[in-house]
Amino acid sequence: MDRRPPSAAVLVLHGGHENGTEPPPWGPLNLPGVRMRPFVRALRRATRARVRQDGTQDGTEVLVRQVRYAHRGWNGSRADALRDAVAALDALGEEAGDDVPVILLGHSMGARAALLAAGHPLVRGVVGLAPWCPPGDPVTQLAGRDVVLVHSNRDRMTSPQATQSLTARARRAGARTCMITVRGGDHAMIRRAPAWHRLTTTLVTGLLGTGSLPEPVTAALGLPPTAQPAEGTLDLDRLRAERGPAGLLPSS
Repeated sequence: MDRRPPSAAVLVLHGGHENGTEPPPWGPLNLPGVRMRPFVRALRRATRARVRQDGTQDGTEVLVRQVRYAHRGWNGSRADALRDAVAALDALGEEAGDDVPVILLGHSMGARAALLAAGHPLVRGVVGLAPWCPPGDPVTQLAGRDVVLVHSNRDRMTSPQATQSLTARARRAGARTCMITVRGGDHAMIRRAPAWHRLTTTLVTGLLGTGSLPEPVTAALGLPPTAQPAEGTLDLDRLRAERGPAGLLPSS
């Protein structure tokens, strides 16, 4: 079969703990990793190249890789998850070429690692789910990147207000940013799970250019640096309603 080299890649970073130097457990005992498996499966289905009857490939392949951390926690200034993210990006460059565009998809601690690793030359954009956004984290590395952060209004583990603040700070630093609020969701993304999965797939494929972003998301990404935080904050259910019955998300 005539397979083309990958045209892009998605690097998935799961959540973790604020502190913990032991390695994550393997397999189903690593609950933060298990939590991201449906996202990985959905992305692989959405980006898989089809093979024609003559054996040639219809479209180009998108690599989807999930990072395995060396340590369970962030561990203060060690920022272990960030180190692992950068190492995985370097490995992707060796595997797929030093110009392959990468979208980082992270949850919670993994979203924090994705945001801080976004200055890597391969990174084109970040999709952060229930991100951990401490107010002192830098944002200059996000300049020139597309950043879409998704947060439940009922999250009790990480702060949706901090997420909204980061999108505004990053926009002022030269990033193209947007925040989407999931009403009635939770930090673990179990409530309204189909909506989280489908929205994430739509966002990642839209940023890759293999799909289309909802128009309000595109408009939010195009806001000027002086825009107020609320201007770049969208409501998931309104997005779904605007797309109609065959739109962005199921009702669950």
